[in-house]
Amino acid sequence: MVEADGCNSSLTAIRLSRVSLVDDLEGRIDSLLEIMVSQEVFTRDDREEVLCRLGPRARVRKVLDILGCKGEEAARIFLSVIRHHQQESEVHIKEGNAHQAPSVDYNNVKQKHRDILRRRSESMLSCNSRHGEKLLFSEHYVNLLLVEGHQGLELKRHEVLTFGQRRLSLQQNSAAHRKITPAQLFSGPSGKHPVRKVLVTGVAGIGKTILVQKMLFDFGRNRGHPAFDFVIHMSFRDLNLIDKPTSFQQLVLRKNRHLAKELDHILANDKKLLIILDGFDEFRHYRSCDLDVFVTEPDEDAELVEVIGSLMLGELLPNASVVLTSRPAAINHIPVGCVDRFVLITGFSLDEVQDFFLRYFQDSGLAGRMFAVVSSNELMLTLCYIPAFCHIVCCILKESTNLGKDVPKTMTDIYVQYLVALLRSHTQARAGAGPAPGPGAAGQLSDTVLKLGRLAFQKLMEHQTLFYSSDPDVAALEGCGLVSTFLDKTVAQEPGCTEDVYSFAHLTVQEFFAALYCAVTDHPLPDALKHTESPEKHTSSGHLDLFNRFLSGILSERNIGLLSRQVGLCCSRDKVDAYVQKISRELTMLCDNGAHILNHLHCLFEQQNPSLVDAVQPAMLRINVSDETLAQMDYNAIKYFLNLSMGKISELDLTGTGISCEALSDLQPLLLRCERLWLGENNLTMDSVQVVADVLRESENLTQLGIGWSNVGDDELLVMSTAIRMKNKLEDLWMEGNHVTNKGLQSLKDLISLKKVVAIWNNLTDTESLCTQQNITVSFTDSDMWGDWGTWVLKRCEVSSNEKLVKVLHKVCNVSVHCLETQWAVSFYKELSKLVKHRIELCTEDDICRKLQWFESILNLK
Repeated sequence: MVEADGCNSSLTAIRLSRVSLVDDLEGRIDSLLEIMVSQEVFTRDDREEVLCRLGPRARVRKVLDILGCKGEEAARIFLSVIRHHQQESEVHIKEGNAHQAPSVDYNNVKQKHRDILRRRSESMLSCNSRHGEKLLFSEHYVNLLLVEGHQGLELKRHEVLTFGQRRLSLQQNSAAHRKITPAQLFSGPSGKHPVRKVLVTGVAGIGKTILVQKMLFDFGRNRGHPAFDFVIHMSFRDLNLIDKPTSFQQLVLRKNRHLAKELDHILANDKKLLIILDGFDEFRHYRSCDLDVFVTEPDEDAELVEVIGSLMLGELLPNASVVLTSRPAAINHIPVGCVDRFVLITGFSLDEVQDFFLRYFQDSGLAGRMFAVVSSNELMLTLCYIPAFCHIVCCILKESTNLGKDVPKTMTDIYVQYLVALLRSHTQARAGAGPAPGPGAAGQLSDTVLKLGRLAFQKLMEHQTLFYSSDPDVAALEGCGLVSTFLDKTVAQEPGCTEDVYSFAHLTVQEFFAALYCAVTDHPLPDALKHTESPEKHTSSGHLDLFNRFLSGILSERNIGLLSRQVGLCCSRDKVDAYVQKISRELTMLCDNGAHILNHLHCLFEQQNPSLVDAVQPAMLRINVSDETLAQMDYNAIKYFLNLSMGKISELDLTGTGISCEALSDLQPLLLRCERLWLGENNLTMDSVQVVADVLRESENLTQLGIGWSNVGDDELLVMSTAIRMKNKLEDLWMEGNHVTNKGLQSLKDLISLKKVVAIWNNLTDTESLCTQQNITVSFTDSDMWGDWGTWVLKRCEVSSNEKLVKVLHKVCNVSVHCLETQWAVSFYKELSKLVKHRIELCTEDDICRKLQWFESILNLK
């Protein structure tokens, strides 16, 4: 409870307790608001302004903002109201607890639910298990590495300011890489504030669904999550089947009829309830969850997206705990402020890869030999850090008699060999069960593969992962034994009818089959893949990134040849040539203008065609992979391109990529070729700084370096300044938002090469004496410099897709410029507003358009 006494103490108490007040009041802000209006502390216009905010936490923040402008008396009344309201709530809780002790039936249902979850999760879901083959989860589960922190949404959540106040560090030493276990997901680092909403992200195949199964399995065995009485699991794949209004109660009962008798009691006691929502990126309404219409009662019927969005925002069952899993591509559509903790799955460590091999092959000698094969292949070993790929690699090793002939070099190679291995296994199984397959067997297999590809392609373009048996593309596969190798079947039960529903064993398998169909048929490339020279017409949501990589790999000479020999699928020479010309043209354009390039580099890597790199001839070699948490596969793609490219690297932007010391060391030969290197928004340890210093000491090319918001202090700066002095090539050093003091800056003052040092938002005290040094900027007094900065931001906005543009706007729009009424600021916001307006006119996606319109309204106020 917030206490206040003395002059101005109520306002001070509210300001100091702002964070805890948001947590304490989110569940009762609407009723408190009505009381404030009835006591004439707030006007009806104030109430209207508060209610326009989306979600309870945002409303609490707005109330506190308004109170700050109303003075001490209003603050005193507000504190009195919340004290009285809290006392009444405690009385009601005590009275309720006296009448709502868990009944025998409640406890019986609780145990029954645990038993059912244990039974449902005790078998490992395998991509190609034979009928009747049961893999026990307890025997085959391998630990996943979970770390706390996710840059992309952390940036979005905090709406990082770029002017006037210290910018938040995106990777804090104390939290960003803190390892946690599944049982610790709801244990807050400080223990002071409750963790109720947890977002778990990770790339395709990294183990998000397996983590969910682990949580269900442990809960079912009474070995995890003791704070909860019930865990409700929902898959967005299943939720996609619902196309009519429903309630949260009905969603729960779809697969949990045994809870019907006690469901009201369960939902009323929502503090003891954990809800797991798996696969947000597969939700067909994932772009529409930031609502302005809410559901507040569990039995209230509404559109599915309104029910799910209200649950995520805390309007429905506000005290329940929620785990949401998603690929990174979709998290920009998760409403701001509805996540308390961000967790990243980074897959297996080397020890876990070995453990997986042992569990898969069930023979230590065989597992050791297979692991030795993989260890000698850098790509295969890298892919094995991703659990789904590790399984596929093991499948190839198990089915292949001679892997040495066609050693996989790319992810597509592995999936092609996976397809070939399973087709061979299927053919051998049929041959062993009866007469040898006839001459038309190969043709039948290729025909079935094409039908699977058509299904995968059509549904991927529609963002669908579940297919009804009544669908013509599904019906065309009836009677084919091969289907069960790649498709899983379940039964959808609706009142009065049942229908079979199919899905690919893993979303990556669907993406592969879709790319295969697009490559070997005369189907043109979908519009979403046709990069134009206008970034505003392209949205890099990531939905088709993996599809693009598979398509590029399949259209390579070696995979076209393998598919032709083994599967009977061919591709026209014209299509291959057209694709090669397309990707070389796009890569040249992206290098020239510095637009985001990572997925194109992956597509190039999948081709494994050095002559294609020779065809990429940009005027300036600029590589922008910023704002992505880079994995080893990403670094492999970057190195592949740059190692084959000649000459200087005009710019390498590694901002906010989570780059480690090991990765920096690996890239060091390439860093020596850079003229401009941006490493900001990364946690640069002393070891990392030593690598940067080595580059500064040796490079003949590096003239501009950015290390803003990278946790650098005086000791790290001293190491770099010593290195700069040895070569005297560096001209610009951007080091804003760090922990450098006046003492640290003194090490730069006599460096003859440095023309500009930007040191704003550091731990500086005597700024006046520093400002006398012409090359050091420690405040906002240099209009010329900020004019240059504004030009740089505008240029970056121009080459960004609409989704990337939204990320940049979060950094530069949420800012008050009353103290920055300089001509450069006026011009900057005017130009930025024109750019956003132009993008809105061309934007075809409602969700992105709405966000851009919101930013335009802010810019028009500047």
